[in-house]
Amino acid sequence: MKKKLFIAGLTAALAFPAVALAKEVTLTTELTNYRGDGAYIAIYLTDSDGAYQGTLWVAGGKSKYYKHLRDWARGSGLNSAEYDGLTGASVSSGRTLNITLDLDEALIDNGYQIRVDTAVEDMRDNRADIIAPLTTDGVGQPVSGRGYVQSFTYNF
Repeated sequence: MKKKLFIAGLTAALAFPAVALAKEVTLTTELTNYRGDGAYIAIYLTDSDGAYQGTLWVAGGKSKYYKHLRDWARGSGLNSAEYDGLTGASVSSGRTLNITLDLDEALIDNGYQIRVDTAVEDMRDNRADIIAPLTTDGVGQPVSGRGYVQSFTYNF
């Protein structure tokens, strides 16, 4: 039930940006300089236990490669209806992905985390390349990645 309420809140926040309880958030994901094709990236929310709660963005246009974004794929069940319209092109080495979206303010300072999974063709997949608690104190604070992400920040 808690997950259904969360998804309803997330959907409402994304669908109705003028709602007073929505907060505009900018996510910045800067990739390292690596040798290889563009990275597939899944940015998603988990609760404090790491349980998947919802997809924020998926970068990479061919859904057949989404299974390499393992933690996100397992949590989302690869339900294309959930992330439809929240996708973009893969991101090349050394480039930066900036996304601005509206999130329900109730998610902030309540144990939720933003996670980023990354994968590059013929290279290693990175589960939870980034884990960033969604807190007021974390605004603007860069988080270093464990794989293809050099740094990740979010701003309100």
